[in-house]
Amino acid sequence: MQSHGTAITVSEQHQRLMRLASGASVAVALLLIGLKLAAWLASGSVSLLASLVDSTMDSLVSVINFFAIRYAMEPADEEHRFGHGKAEAVAGLVQAAFIAGSAGFLFLHAIDKILNPHPIQHTGLGLAVMTVSLVLTGALVLLQKYVVQRTKSTAVEADSLHYVSDILANASVIAALLLAQWGYQHVDAGLGLMIAAFIVRSAWEIGAKALKLLLDEELGPEVWQVIERIVEENPDVKGHHQLRTRQSGHIMFVQLHVELDKHMPLLQAHAVTEEVEQAIRQHFPNADVLIHTDPV
Repeated sequence: MQSHGTAITVSEQHQRLMRLASGASVAVALLLIGLKLAAWLASGSVSLLASLVDSTMDSLVSVINFFAIRYAMEPADEEHRFGHGKAEAVAGLVQAAFIAGSAGFLFLHAIDKILNPHPIQHTGLGLAVMTVSLVLTGALVLLQKYVVQRTKSTAVEADSLHYVSDILANASVIAALLLAQWGYQHVDAGLGLMIAAFIVRSAWEIGAKALKLLLDEELGPEVWQVIERIVEENPDVKGHHQLRTRQSGHIMFVQLHVELDKHMPLLQAHAVTEEVEQAIRQHFPNADVLIHTDPV
């Protein structure tokens, strides 16, 4: 006998929060591209170019997120019985590829600046733009962190991860421009290389997490221990085995076998499995639980 968990759908609040986060990400990225492009054309700073390239990549991945999140929130249908949640992981993998490509471009430009140095101009404009960028990026990251806490969205978390790197990058650019004003022009290209390294690290983290989700990696001992404790607290359950877990977008899938008295009536056995499912969902609200009963 099997008890099939109720299909999990995305709540209206989650949908609203995820749309807000993805829309804000696109808006901030596009605004920063315009500001940084003007500042780079005026100054010629390689660290400012690094930040411009990063913002351009941000806009591309934010647009990808914008559509991926909306697709991932679509309810399960005949062709996708487990929902569309893995669209978020696919978006994360695409993000990682774009971000790694931008890091390679930036690395080459920084090397060229070292080999063929030229002075930075209009540093005041660059400083003003980067200060605005720092404030906007910080506000966006705070919003994204709030949304991730409420929705556990992989795509929003991936987006937030490289915006955190942007904060460090923006601070580095401000430092480079200030040092250029004081005559330390060579620092600019060096910081460009450092920013490229940060971008590569972000790409690696985003890609690794996306692959784990696409390959249905187990959620690990922390989740297992909670589920096992919940199951063992039910007095009618004699034991359990074959616990399996995975994550797809905002939905956690839980499957396990529970052992019940072989003389237990069918209706009572069904009620026990329903109790266990509800107890698991109380702790993990977005869990889709499937329980198989074994007589002992």
